[in-house]
Amino acid sequence: MTSPTKLSETNPTKRFSSRAENYVRFRPGYPKEIITLLKLECGLNPQSIIADIGFGTGKLTELFLEIGNAVFGIEPNPEMREAGERFLKIFPNFASLATTAEDTDLPDSSADFIAAGQAFHWFDRERCRKEFARILKPGGWIVLVWNDRKTETTPFLIAYENLLKTYATDYSKVDHKQIDDDVVRKFFGNAPAKKTFPSTQEFDFEGLKGRLLSSSYAPEAGQRGHTEMLRDLEQLFNAHQKSGRVEFIYDTVVYYGRPT
Repeated sequence: MTSPTKLSETNPTKRFSSRAENYVRFRPGYPKEIITLLKLECGLNPQSIIADIGFGTGKLTELFLEIGNAVFGIEPNPEMREAGERFLKIFPNFASLATTAEDTDLPDSSADFIAAGQAFHWFDRERCRKEFARILKPGGWIVLVWNDRKTETTPFLIAYENLLKTYATDYSKVDHKQIDDDVVRKFFGNAPAKKTFPSTQEFDFEGLKGRLLSSSYAPEAGQRGHTEMLRDLEQLFNAHQKSGRVEFIYDTVVYYGRPT
C-alpha cells in the first residue's frame, strides 16, 4: 500500500499519470462565454497566439482552437499530454510541448495570451511569473481559469466535501481554493478583472466514482482508504440521488489582466 504521507509527496507533474482517462471522461469543460469575454475585454481574435500552460487533456485549449487561434500547449505529464493530443488532433493549429510552466521552451515575446485552466495552483508562482514575463508579448494578457465546485450549496455537495476531507490525505494542501484574490493580485502585480459563469454536471453512480477518482488527492486502488472511500461514496450517492443522478454545481472563475 501507498501511505498517506507518500501520496502527498508525489511530484505535481506526475500526480495525474494514472487519472487521465477519468479526467477526460468526467471533468467538466469550460463555457464558450470565456471566449466571448476575452474578445470583448481583451481583443482576442483568430490571429492571437495562445500559450496554454498545463493544458492537460485539452478542455480549455479546444475553445481557442475552435476560433482559429494558434495554440502552444505546455504539459509535463505524459499521460495527460497524450490524452490532450488525441483529443485535439483534428486541429492543425495546435502544437504540444513536453515542458513546464516554469520553463516552457517558447521563444521570447511569442504569446499574445497565456492561459491556464485548472492548473495555476500547481505552478511555482515565482518562477513561472518570470517565465510568463519572458514569453508574453508587450501588452499581452494572462488568463487564469478554474471550475470552482460550490462545496456548500446543497446537502449532497456538503457531504461530498466531507468525504474528501476524510479520505483525501493532502486535499487541504493542493485544493485550488487556496488561490484567492490576494494571491492572484500579487502574481499579476495588480488587481486583474474577474468574471464568473455558472455551470453544472450530472452523474449516475459510475460517473460520480469516475469524477472522484479523476482527482489527484483521491486514494486509488491499493492505497489506504480507497475501498472505504468508495463504500462511503455509494452510501452518499444513495442518500442524495434523485432519479439516479446527483448534481455538481460550479462557478467557472476567470481572472484576466496584464501583469505589471
